[in-house]
Amino acid sequence: MTGRFAQLAFTQDVQRHQREHGSDRAYRRMMEGPQDPDRIGEDERAFIETRESFYLASVGRTGWPYIQHRGGPPGLLKVLDERTIGFADFRGNRQYITVGNLDHDERVSLFLMDYAHQARMKILGRARVEEGDSPLAVADYRAKVERTVLITVEAFDWNCHQHIPQLFPRQAVEGALTSMQERIERLERELREARG
Repeated sequence: MTGRFAQLAFTQDVQRHQREHGSDRAYRRMMEGPQDPDRIGEDERAFIETRESFYLASVGRTGWPYIQHRGGPPGLLKVLDERTIGFADFRGNRQYITVGNLDHDERVSLFLMDYAHQARMKILGRARVEEGDSPLAVADYRAKVERTVLITVEAFDWNCHQHIPQLFPRQAVEGALTSMQERIERLERELREARG
């Protein structure tokens, strides 16, 4: 966990619970880290740019948090520089809750998962919306782009892999099953020929 993430996420209430449960010493040094926003490095870039989906949280005027799934092909979420990520926002159910929330409060949280490798990354940032066609649109993906969402990263955190179920994309499983089925058929043929 980076110092900046801890500084933003570890409120006084959070720190009180950490003290009560004995984890405060483990996190104390992180709270003393630099006040500067985190910078996206090569490991973060590689992880971010290979996601096929992520969750985006915002907060509305009522104070209620809202979380929304965003999906598409790998490369949907792009790293533009060491402080900025963005994506082409595809038309969905047309409720526009997230963009409406961003009119009120620019702060967002992103949750990125890699179930196959049991890895997750959380990002805190400030989002802005640019309506219309997006320079971040993914080539050859059939979806109507309504806007670009750009996020200035304040902090990020890599979580431990504990409790993440190991799940694999359907395409990867189908490929493995096809390969295994072809091998079984080849071995059965060889066995028949050997018994001949």
